[in-house]
Amino acid sequence: MNKNEKFVITINRELGSGGRTVGRILAEKLGVPYYDKALTKALEEKFDLSHTEIEKLKGNNRSWWEEIKRVLALGEGAANSSEYYDEENNRYITSEAVLKAEREILQNIASEESCVIAGRSAFFAMNDNPNHMSILIQASMEHRVQRVMAKQGLSEKEAKKVIKEVDETREEYMKNNAHTSRYDTRNYDLVIKMDGSKTEEEVANAILAFIG
Repeated sequence: MNKNEKFVITINRELGSGGRTVGRILAEKLGVPYYDKALTKALEEKFDLSHTEIEKLKGNNRSWWEEIKRVLALGEGAANSSEYYDEENNRYITSEAVLKAEREILQNIASEESCVIAGRSAFFAMNDNPNHMSILIQASMEHRVQRVMAKQGLSEKEAKKVIKEVDETREEYMKNNAHTSRYDTRNYDLVIKMDGSKTEEEVANAILAFIG
């Protein structure tokens, strides 16, 4: 990646690893925008779905469209439909449209400016970007549980449950839509484990050193 030209850095991270904070610090050090919830926010506006609904439908074992139909409560009559006619806005919404919108939003962001994007969709949406660096940030379960407990005020049991659900949702999403595993290191230029005494800022500095 050449940081002297328009670039995009994508960060895939495990819940509780500190990857979101690393991404924000990295963007600050590079002097570029940092995007995290930009994608789901744009999808909310495009398809009138809430952030929670979008997150749920992304990771479900069924197709995006099956979940959209469930969320919109279209009923049994739409069970075999591949599209939904939104009468209020005079439009059809399809699973393909949602997936296409997701890719377009990310690609448009990257085409406008150099940036850092944190999110499970970004790395494969940027596969064709010639100046793209993909990073995976991981941590041991113990590290993640302790961080989630502290951040969300949960018990150890509750934190483990949250992490398990998020891991399964994100992995299912990757398999369903990118046809790969988020744990396949071949998808990344750099993989970082957050365990130990290193801080998020130290990790951001390490990434900067790797970029050169």
